[in-house]
Amino acid sequence: MTTKIPITLAGFNQLQKEIKILKSVERPAIIQDIADAREHGDLSENAEYHAARERQSFIEGRLADLEGNLSRIDVIDPSKMSGNIIKFGAMVKITDEDSQEEHNYQIVGEYESNFENGKLAFTAPLSRALIGKTIGDTIEVNTPKGTKEYKVLDVSYK
Repeated sequence: MTTKIPITLAGFNQLQKEIKILKSVERPAIIQDIADAREHGDLSENAEYHAARERQSFIEGRLADLEGNLSRIDVIDPSKMSGNIIKFGAMVKITDEDSQEEHNYQIVGEYESNFENGKLAFTAPLSRALIGKTIGDTIEVNTPKGTKEYKVLDVSYK
């Protein structure tokens, strides 16, 4: 049995864009870089060649990972969802009970998570604490700096 990988529609579109760029831009460019580096002679001491091969390995590994998981992806469109209960795809506004700082996050799939941009993987501790809660609920999250309390201010789906 294979586990489905949830991803938002926006995240899926971004994933397909990344695959296209890796195949049509990055892969041909690295092949050319390897060919150019080979022309410089002795490959054993050719730093450009080794760097290009390392980059090629990264690109091929990333492509294999993305394409290997495409069949397991479960696309979820948050714009078709509604309600006040937090679930995958929700846009959540919370406030830190200690500092009163407000934060906005969207609960997304692992491939699209980016904490700096307010995209939390559904497997992150904060996301796990938020899922199933509603406006007005208070949650506790264990962080490296100790236990933090947050209050849910708003929930929306876009």
